[in-house]
Amino acid sequence: MGGIADQKSVPQQRLQRVRGNARVSLVHLDGSTRLGRLYQEGSAKIRLPRTHNGSAADIVLINTSGGMTGGDRLDWTLEIGTNARCVATTQACEKMYRSPAGAAHVTAAIKVSDGAVLSWLPQETILFDRSALSRNLTVELAPDAALLLVEPVILGRHAMGETVRQACFTDRWRVYRDGRLLHAEDKRLEGDIPALLGRTATTGGARAFATVLVVHRDAGDLVGPVRRLLGENAGVSAIETQAGSRLVVRMVASGGFELRRYLVPVIDLLNRKLAGTGQGLPKLWTI
Repeated sequence: MGGIADQKSVPQQRLQRVRGNARVSLVHLDGSTRLGRLYQEGSAKIRLPRTHNGSAADIVLINTSGGMTGGDRLDWTLEIGTNARCVATTQACEKMYRSPAGAAHVTAAIKVSDGAVLSWLPQETILFDRSALSRNLTVELAPDAALLLVEPVILGRHAMGETVRQACFTDRWRVYRDGRLLHAEDKRLEGDIPALLGRTATTGGARAFATVLVVHRDAGDLVGPVRRLLGENAGVSAIETQAGSRLVVRMVASGGFELRRYLVPVIDLLNRKLAGTGQGLPKLWTI
């Protein structure tokens, strides 16, 4: 008869969602860094291209779905063995599209052993209007491990005339050194994005931002060289605690291109410091 009871009996359409899980381990063998184990499932893929970029192994994280929305999930796991060196990046910018319900979830669990180096250099995450993303990054460092970490974010593409009016973005970092918490931060942007970004305490109207973290015994010596590369909308601090030394860089920009202009020289300098003077950035980071 087409009543309410009949409507309730009609099954709800189940939307297709992205699921991806990839794990990789690298080992140092015969003077070079080599693949230990690789597991990949769903839309998460990992590739190790042959490069002449330096002694570190390059790995590329790929989401074959081409973007994410509410209910999607990607999980990455990296283990860098003793004395191994790795530069990890993404194939492209990760795009967060409008979410009909719930948030997209991205997690990264990283372990870096003694004498090992990891440069974690994903390309920009682009948030579109009404997108929702929850990201969680956990890093466990051995006492003599080194880390370079960057996460750039763009809220709408300036060149495309895009404006993000509503969105929800949460980003949680936890970095441990020898089992002790070394660095923790939580970002949250939710609601009226133009109003939030317009505050002096956030980005002062800028629509792109990045945080760079370096964990290295000589982190304090890098303040001067990094400061000379920064624009006026950026700052750098060296922090010394009982858990270790770290360098933190914050920068904001009007859009993605301007952000890269200042970010690329900074991460290039820091990557060469940690991974070796001959270690260039991944070709995917070319402007």
